Amino acid sequence: MMENTKQYRALEIFFRALRGEDISVQNLANEYGVSTKSVSRSIADLKAFLADNRDLVGNTELEYSHKNKCYKLHMDEFLSIKELFALVEVMIGARAFSRDELLTLVDKLKRFTTGEDKQRLAELIRKEIYHYPEVKHDCDSVQDRLWQIVGCITEKCEITIEYYRMDRKWVAHRIRPASVMFTDYYFYLIGFVCEGKVDKPYYFRLDRIKALTKHRKRFNTDDIPDFDEGLLRKRSLFMWPGKLRTIRFEFSGPSVQAVLDKLPTAKIIERLGNNKYLIEAETYGDGIKMWLLSQGEWVKVIYPEELVTNIRQELKTMLDLYS
Repeated sequence: MMENTKQYRALEIFFRALRGEDISVQNLANEYGVSTKSVSRSIADLKAFLADNRDLVGNTELEYSHKNKCYKLHMDEFLSIKELFALVEVMIGARAFSRDELLTLVDKLKRFTTGEDKQRLAELIRKEIYHYPEVKHDCDSVQDRLWQIVGCITEKCEITIEYYRMDRKWVAHRIRPASVMFTDYYFYLIGFVCEGKVDKPYYFRLDRIKALTKHRKRFNTDDIPDFDEGLLRKRSLFMWPGKLRTIRFEFSGPSVQAVLDKLPTAKIIERLGNNKYLIEAETYGDGIKMWLLSQGEWVKVIYPEELVTNIRQELKTMLDLYS
């Protein structure tokens, strides 16, 4: 019975340390109603177990801090404060999750760091969490919908989605799901319709899928065209569908590197002088037009002619709004 009590105490000490608590021998002795020697023996047993089982627990040990007179758990698998802060900042900036989902994810990530770093992180992100501008979703949970679709992709099941279009019209599509991607605040389902243009990929925002029905009918790889998600991400801006085309434009803004970062397929064809560059890029769809117009006088589109004409008409329409 005594041996079981010692093992239980050592296990409880380990889980307390794993949660980031400082392990004080004196405080534990007072709490358990035992001597400090008894607690010290439990800690010694725990340290011996960790040392003898590195193949299971990796480089994990209880380290004593003479400054705080406490033991702290050190694990190679713990996230450093800089790693944890970087991950959380990306999640906040992505705005992909509801506030409750974000808080849950952050709390779970904090379990993989030290108690001291948990407090530091909480202070660093406090204001950002308070003012977190979550994106409105039509589905109950983006995470649940994402994982549901991933399962259908893995099992190659046809699905019917009930979906809000951009104009808020309610439609239903029976599709063969092929992949999921994340960009610009949203997760997207990429799929091929079962009727009509079956060889054309369609993009659906996951958060607009209000309902999903999984069918028994399955498809195989030959039923959907082969496509490269990585190449699609590089060529498609704002996930707007459309044909692939090569564009050229002159850029005279303050940072050409920002252009190259925004358009992964972009390359500088020629330096025109006076901080002006001729840039070429491959893009899908009309999302690129939105970005080009957002650059104002810094951009002049020169190819292809149809895009030049379209931009010119768009600018005229915009100017008429202010006439």
